[in-house]
Amino acid sequence: MPPTHTPRNPPLAPPLLGGRLPNANMPHAPCPILCPSGTYYMETSRKKVSSPKQRSPEKVSPTPNAQCPTPNAQFKVSSPKQRWHPRKQGLQPLTLVLLGILACVGAIAASWLAGSPPTLFVFAALHAGQENPPVWLSVPEVSHPYYLLVPTAVLFLAAVAAMSISKQPRTWSRVIVVSILSALTIRYVLWRSLTTLNFSEPVNGLFSLGLFFLEMSAVATSAIQLYFILGAKDRRSESDKYAATAIATNFAPSVDILIPTYNEAPFILRRTIVGCQALDYARKKIYLLDDKRRPEMKQLALELGCEYITRPDNRHAKAGNINNALPQTNGELVVVFDADFVPTKNFLARTVGWFQDEKIGLVQTPQNFYNHEPLARNLGLEEFLTSEEEIFYRLVEPIRDGADGLLCTGTSFIARRSALESAGGFVTDSITEDYFTGVRISALGYKLVFLNEKLSAGLATENVAASFAQQMRWAAGTFQGLFIDSNPFVIPGLSLQQRLINSEGFLHWFTSIPRLGFLLTPIICGLFGVVPMRTTMAEIAYFFLPYYLLKLATTCWLNYKSRSIIISDIYQTFKCFALSLTVLQTLASPFSKGFKVTPKGVSSDRFIFNWYLALPLIILGAGTALALYRSLFGLVPIDSSVLEPNSVVSLIVSWSCYNLFTIACSLMVMLDAPQPDVYPWFNLRRIIQIKPNWQFSGEPDRASRRLTPIGVSPASQAAGAATQTKPTRAACHQSETLPPEPLWAITTAISESGLEATLNQSVPLVEGTAIALEIMEEGITLQGIITETGIAGRFPKIQIRFEEVSEEQYRQLIEFLFCRPGRWQNQQTPGELRSLWLLLLALLQPRALCNPHKRSIQSVSQI
Repeated sequence: MPPTHTPRNPPLAPPLLGGRLPNANMPHAPCPILCPSGTYYMETSRKKVSSPKQRSPEKVSPTPNAQCPTPNAQFKVSSPKQRWHPRKQGLQPLTLVLLGILACVGAIAASWLAGSPPTLFVFAALHAGQENPPVWLSVPEVSHPYYLLVPTAVLFLAAVAAMSISKQPRTWSRVIVVSILSALTIRYVLWRSLTTLNFSEPVNGLFSLGLFFLEMSAVATSAIQLYFILGAKDRRSESDKYAATAIATNFAPSVDILIPTYNEAPFILRRTIVGCQALDYARKKIYLLDDKRRPEMKQLALELGCEYITRPDNRHAKAGNINNALPQTNGELVVVFDADFVPTKNFLARTVGWFQDEKIGLVQTPQNFYNHEPLARNLGLEEFLTSEEEIFYRLVEPIRDGADGLLCTGTSFIARRSALESAGGFVTDSITEDYFTGVRISALGYKLVFLNEKLSAGLATENVAASFAQQMRWAAGTFQGLFIDSNPFVIPGLSLQQRLINSEGFLHWFTSIPRLGFLLTPIICGLFGVVPMRTTMAEIAYFFLPYYLLKLATTCWLNYKSRSIIISDIYQTFKCFALSLTVLQTLASPFSKGFKVTPKGVSSDRFIFNWYLALPLIILGAGTALALYRSLFGLVPIDSSVLEPNSVVSLIVSWSCYNLFTIACSLMVMLDAPQPDVYPWFNLRRIIQIKPNWQFSGEPDRASRRLTPIGVSPASQAAGAATQTKPTRAACHQSETLPPEPLWAITTAISESGLEATLNQSVPLVEGTAIALEIMEEGITLQGIITETGIAGRFPKIQIRFEEVSEEQYRQLIEFLFCRPGRWQNQQTPGELRSLWLLLLALLQPRALCNPHKRSIQSVSQI
């Protein structure tokens, strides 16, 4: 039932679902006042200070003689540990507890290895129990081994039938699949714990217990998700109701949009600000929070007509930047977009209505990306593989939402100001400030909800090194949460269910250690003859195969086709070493890592192999290959009196082969493919009209096959500096080669910098020809230069570089490319077999050799 809530300030106009608000057609409202002289007026307010170091934060207002918004007198950013840096000194209490546990485990292991009689007696008893398991954990006697696969076949067919009838997970089909998986998981855990541990002698026993612990920590993550998955929320229909009620009741609270920035390029921020100004909502104010005090950022804010706030230092990084801005703003709701995230026009129309319910403290929307991340691009599988975060927003966040443990991800969210005030602003104790800010708001009794609609898009990491840095920061920040007051396991106000679902996030990062263990296990077995499992091929067929094959068959369906298991294994493999070290380092010294901004908007014109990051995988690959060789040629010493040698060797061989495959794919990911264009390209199909441009001409960038971005020379792309192309007589003459009647074409790819199109007739075209064009459905007129020509089938194919793009044309382009509602749709990842086939093709036909000049083009909705 829609709640009734009266906003503190009367709304000026209701937010609309499909159209604009009054005056919203002014793309930069509120704008700097344009005086008759044609100049913009800005005022900078500063307090008198005794020294430059004491200068107060600077804020630029875009209205004449404007004062800064009245600071909220009730707001006070008060973290329980504002000065958390001194806590970096010395060992933390939890670290001491962990060291104590490790010391106890080490003492037990040492006494076992030393032959201590009491320890030997305990493990001898455990070994006897493993050799005499319960009857229900024994393999039944059958006339033919294939009969052992009957349970697997029956359960597999039942799950496939449910998934075939219900193409998308529904309540009834999810109950069937989850019930089967839960039963098999329990059965598998009991089998592993009661029959397969090898306590025949200390070395085998220690490795057996270590492998079991690592495996169970990985199983626990899946088990928690299975436990909560039946309560996963899809709130899109609720959002429809709230949005309709907001229109009917004129509910339109004031909204402050904060865009924190540190070192992002101006062209990235220009795109984001223009996208925010295009939002269909009247009562909004946009603030650029510049944490590096760059003059070009101040000029950009002045040029585009948004507010500008800075501060004299960078204390607490992004969290400190936002906390500095909160007292200087006064909107009832606060939206945060990272510097590279561009919202669709209906972002506020779809989210503001939720705050009619006074219990709602924060609404999170998915992070979506308008470029391809390194794994997909480096493998040459951009059109098939989803981004790494897709499974989180399609599966994990809805599960966490259903368990009241939603994770705030730091961008593309909207929060109630009073909730942020009550929480003391953004948490500064951890470098993942977003996560623990959400924990604090939730602990205060506010409800955090997840709206699973892609209402914004940003830049994914653009190379492997940046991806590593980002993941390591997230892992370190998560485990820092164990040492701060916002620890979700001890903070007052959370329920047992909320604490349990938060454990999933910690286990997710911890599973990098089990992954490393799974890579090392066949090496240790093959080189030293260690046997960490007591099992036979019959037991594997009867207990392991049903569990593993059902997971293979159902995982992709349960996560709404956002990730296959084999692709997940590639993701985990190529980062496991770095993430394992990060987790262990953070547990030992939690505050040794500071916040580092992920680089965005970078370009490269050649293949780059990340040797330093790949070295651990190369060593692991060499060790696995050697272990495989020893196993195949019978060089592994196995005690046949304890275990069946053929079963152990078969296990080592199959395990080693799979590990070699994932390592080989991961090493291919380490080779960063060229990315010569800093502007993303989209596979949009639009009819365009092309005419000769008699007034404009220019020379093409013949030194490169890529298009030069809007008004930007290749040399100054990264800095975003605009340059003008000088007219030449040659280009003017080339324009005369075009026929006088318009040419018609259909675009195959469009970006901010240019487009590719296929003409519907054969005409002679020359590179360097100046043209004027119109994107017919959008009514966007542009001028440019033909930079490349070719043939696509029977018709010419051309590339056009846009030139001298005006402010109005640029806004039209940004709204067309990034801001249309429904712009970003879910991509479906291939199933397990197709994923395996695509990876094999990537190995056999590496991009660096077979398609080195392939351009990454983002598949998007044609809306």
